[in-house]
Amino acid sequence: MKIKENFVLRQVADTWVVLPLGQATVDFKGMLTLNESGLLLWRLLEKGTTREALATALTEEYEVSESEALADADEFVQKLRAVGCLAE
Repeated sequence: MKIKENFVLRQVADTWVVLPLGQATVDFKGMLTLNESGLLLWRLLEKGTTREALATALTEEYEVSESEALADADEFVQKLRAVGCLAE
């Protein structure tokens, strides 16, 4: 999984936001805001990664079980798929 090229991450004051560029602005109007864990996952997805690697990153950074990390990673990925941010 990898983030599509037409979405960028920017910091606005203390908030991290995802903005569409080019053709993506036609289908996706607005922006996404990311919390700390979302930022961690987004940065991994920018490089290309797997579901398992996302969950591992969450378990290493936060005190969560593997099953909880997998569920959280899946939820985040589903949200990105829903708005068209992911290239599979």
